[in-house]
Amino acid sequence: MTSFVSHTTIDCANAYDLSEWWKGLLGYVDLADDPNNPGDEECMIVDPDGGHRLLFIEVPEDKVVKNRIHLDLRPRAGTRDEEVDRVRRLGARELADRRGQYGPGTGWVVFADPEGNEFCVLMSPEERAAALAGSE
Repeated sequence: MTSFVSHTTIDCANAYDLSEWWKGLLGYVDLADDPNNPGDEECMIVDPDGGHRLLFIEVPEDKVVKNRIHLDLRPRAGTRDEEVDRVRRLGARELADRRGQYGPGTGWVVFADPEGNEFCVLMSPEERAAALAGSE
């Protein structure tokens, strides 16, 4: 017997505000039968295309150390660099730029959401395929 990931949970100070921010970043939506409202202590959002869910739960503690688990994001369309620009405009804070660290056409950019949770922006699937094809 094995298990599967039901959803990814993110501890936070304000579940509604952070879920709204991530909805704008990812294009996720509220669950049809359980919409999120200001003041909710738990807010679930879902990828309308793939079904992955993120659950935001309010906790009393502040974030004090680097995440041990984080999300790696790939743009659905466009390039990594276009997505990096969009993520900056949404208000994410850039923590590290690792583009090109392992040679031309490689790498990622590390960001923090409004509450300091880290995530990375990787190359799009098309960019990655082209980079791999170019290295052969």
